[in-house]
Amino acid sequence: MDIEFFEPAEAAALMRCTESWLRDGATSGRFPHACWGKGKIIFTSEHIMEIAKLSEILPGSTGSRLPMRHQPASQERLIGTRAKVRLATAN
Repeated sequence: MDIEFFEPAEAAALMRCTESWLRDGATSGRFPHACWGKGKIIFTSEHIMEIAKLSEILPGSTGSRLPMRHQPASQERLIGTRAKVRLATAN
């Protein structure tokens, strides 16, 4: 068996990216991953190869190869949304 298993921090170190980028991609369904136990995200060596291919931008291409349904609908930041709602309902 040649497949290896990586926790998000290990996979991020291997790919030289942030752990949060990998976690966000996995939880949003953009990146392949496995879930063990009570939702623990695990990446296999095959998943990492596929993520690298999905993120690849080739010469002459217009951008990411991710399908449009996975692209953000707007550029609006969602940080603090719950706080805004709490403030609106408290008044």
